[in-house]
Amino acid sequence: MRIDKFLKISRLIKRRTVANEACDSERISVNGKVVKASYDVKVGDVIEIRFGQRTVAVEVLEVNEYANKSDAHTMYREIVREGT
Repeated sequence: MRIDKFLKISRLIKRRTVANEACDSERISVNGKVVKASYDVKVGDVIEIRFGQRTVAVEVLEVNEYANKSDAHTMYREIVREGT
């Protein structure tokens, strides 16, 4: 699944177009590398999203084509980093 779609379905970012713009502006990185919106997300990937001064890091636990709002949080696990 493309990363822009994953971010929308997992509800980490509200809209797919916003996720696409975040990738274009190099605010999304996977496993330490900046990626484009077409990047194929795999289980075990660590995604970092930069929201201004704040950075959110999550590990992909599962990739589903569809997820209810109540199930979306099961697709990832937030990683707590020292000093953030």
